[in-house]
Amino acid sequence: MTKGQTTGLGRRDILKLTAVAGTALAASSILSKTAVAADDALSLKGKRIAISATGTDHYFDLQAYNAQIDEVKRLGGTPIAVDAGRNDGKLVSQLQTLIAQKPDAIVQILGTLSVIDPWLKKARDAGIPVLTVDVGSTNSINNTTSDNWGIGKDLALQLVSDIGGEGNVIVFNGFYGVTPCAIRYDQLVNVVKYFPKVKIIQPELRDVIPNTVQDAFTQITAILNKYPEKGSIKAIWSAWDIPQLGATQALAAAGRTEIRTYGVDGSPEVLQLVADPNSPAGADAAQQPAEIGRTAIHNVAKLLSGQTLPRETYVPALLANKSNVADVIKTLGIG
Repeated sequence: MTKGQTTGLGRRDILKLTAVAGTALAASSILSKTAVAADDALSLKGKRIAISATGTDHYFDLQAYNAQIDEVKRLGGTPIAVDAGRNDGKLVSQLQTLIAQKPDAIVQILGTLSVIDPWLKKARDAGIPVLTVDVGSTNSINNTTSDNWGIGKDLALQLVSDIGGEGNVIVFNGFYGVTPCAIRYDQLVNVVKYFPKVKIIQPELRDVIPNTVQDAFTQITAILNKYPEKGSIKAIWSAWDIPQLGATQALAAAGRTEIRTYGVDGSPEVLQLVADPNSPAGADAAQQPAEIGRTAIHNVAKLLSGQTLPRETYVPALLANKSNVADVIKTLGIG
């Protein structure tokens, strides 16, 4: 592509791409569930499996955590489950304790890599197999996750299509040290660079934990005061859907529902906002956290039975937008 040349993709082309991606993800979901069903012969009888969660205050985390505990029990094992409550000091202390207990395997759910990776290495050095959920660590034998490259690309294409390939976009980018968030953000940037009329407003916003919804509400309210004219902002993007929730609430409160919000996870409350035709929630990439949790435990059982695991196991996500959200909610079984 020569300098100054723009992409040949028009609005209709982008819509086709997002539709195809959504169909592929739905088909992959069916195949994934079939594969999980084929693992029913696995066993963890007599095995002690440690499950370490960074926190369980978010829908994704809690669903994955509880599913892992239940699956270890179903396969005949004993879960040793700990929740750090979003406290990095507590997380490190719990990992130290788990290593000392010498379980048959450790599964780490999420976490900032710089915080947890030294302790995942210590576990492996102690001869304890380490597996992860949404953690891109070289010390993990297998990482079970969504295809965050696909999620990031599809969500970005949906956003660009919805705003007609031009306009200002607000981005939350507070957790680049968390691998899935980094991948999704990078994919947004990769897509946007081919649409020179789309501009990410600087400085980017930083989402926080805890009080994520309230903080996002406050930050977006302040941004709206800086950009009071309709059309001056076209969309708001976040790497997960709790900032999206706060941003959507702020837009509704300010009467700026012409702006669309985009996020990732598929929390029931966010999907309901996407389903509301009057809500500014434009799209949400819905993950399958319980299936991710079960799949991670199946991988533990496979490993302990002598099977070789791939470096990554991907569980499909479903891109929910205004036109298909009812089908996504039905597929995911969310009431």
